[in-house]
Amino acid sequence: MGLSVFASGLQRPATRSGRRRTLISLTPLIDVVFILLVFFMLASSFRDWRTIELATPARAESPGAPMEGALLVEVRTDGLRLSAEPVSLEALVDRVGRRVTGQPDVRVLVRPAHGVGLQETVRVLDALAATGAAGLSLIRDPDRRGSSRAP
Repeated sequence: MGLSVFASGLQRPATRSGRRRTLISLTPLIDVVFILLVFFMLASSFRDWRTIELATPARAESPGAPMEGALLVEVRTDGLRLSAEPVSLEALVDRVGRRVTGQPDVRVLVRPAHGVGLQETVRVLDALAATGAAGLSLIRDPDRRGSSRAP
């Protein structure tokens, strides 16, 4: 004959098969869930989102007007180009910064090539925004104009 009494003095309820089942309290589980919820609420921050302002061309403007005097920055898989000249990110920031200091209203057009990751494009846009360039525009690759899907 086995013991049917817990150390606390409570008996286990018997099941139909005659075996005794253990009672499991859900209170500690609920406490842990609430502690995790409070932890993630305190650890998360939704106020420090940084944005990059991009200019969108107006429909009333003529197609050639926004491009005159603008700096064209190409983000390619093999590196960066400023007006078709290969440059490093540091040199790009330096040259655009000098140009923006002399002409604050200069437009900077950023064109990512097919196959360039979004993170690389955002890194270049962020670096250009830090120079004080107010006229940043993101333009499409002319080779991909008609296609909306990736191959």
